[in-house]
Amino acid sequence: MSNTEGSQIKPKEDHTSQSKYDDDDILWRILWAEKFTILIISFVFAVGSIFFALSKPDIYRASTILSPVSSESGAGGLAALAGQFGGLASMAGINLSGAGNDKTTLALEIIRTRSFIETFIEKHNLLVPIMAADKWDMESNTLVLDNELYDSKNQKWVRVVSSPKKTTPSSWEAYQKFLELLSVSQDDKTSMVVVAIEFYSPTLAQQWLSWLIIDINEYIRTQDQQEAQASIDYLYKQLAKIEVSNTEAIFYQLIEEQTKNMMLAHVKTEYVFKTIDPPQFSDEKAKPKRAIIVVVGTLLGGFLSVLLVLIRYFIR
Repeated sequence: MSNTEGSQIKPKEDHTSQSKYDDDDILWRILWAEKFTILIISFVFAVGSIFFALSKPDIYRASTILSPVSSESGAGGLAALAGQFGGLASMAGINLSGAGNDKTTLALEIIRTRSFIETFIEKHNLLVPIMAADKWDMESNTLVLDNELYDSKNQKWVRVVSSPKKTTPSSWEAYQKFLELLSVSQDDKTSMVVVAIEFYSPTLAQQWLSWLIIDINEYIRTQDQQEAQASIDYLYKQLAKIEVSNTEAIFYQLIEEQTKNMMLAHVKTEYVFKTIDPPQFSDEKAKPKRAIIVVVGTLLGGFLSVLLVLIRYFIR
């Protein structure tokens, strides 16, 4: 009988698994040994995040829902003239195709442009509240300004900045700051437009939003009036040079359509956007999310403390 018969075969030891268990055991021992260090650092970050969250002023959101208004002025007449006299109308700057009737896309782009926003800020005298606001006093419903930026008593800027910036904020700085407060979005399915402004004072945010909607409607309306008037002036000049009666009739039809456009532009107050839900603000603050700030700060402290403990161990 062979010596190996009846003997037990011992399984091979898994040194890889054993090594893994040893490494995990060492890791936990390191963390347990330095548990007070981890707790202290995490506690410091938690307290710091609480103070940071409480130091941030409340910001409120005012929003409105708008419906795009398609300009249908003279749509039937323009469509009838488009096939035969499109080339002639284009010379006068008149669009007969109807493709340019919807002013929504144009208005959404203009409302974010530097020239429009700078004019808006200057028109409504918003430079001081935009650039020097510190917080909002709920009891008195007044905006509190930062004394290190603006001297309310003497009504002058006192901020200290490095070149090329100046003591008085530039229009470019105000434009960038206002863009941070403004948000514009459009639903692809319903085409509804939501415009919102976030600011320390909910009443000011609501007022600014109302002004903004009025101004963008007025801006596009004024542009269309000017274009229609320029087209009419051109057509009348060309009409004086024409001797053929049939051609005169064409020009009169084009002038009639442009006159209709001007008339509707004068009558329609909500020229581009029709207000579905007027500018309103919520009694609840939009930000900061203080609970999230504290949780994230605490987790960050815990992560950094563990990382610090492991780095110290491997260095030693």
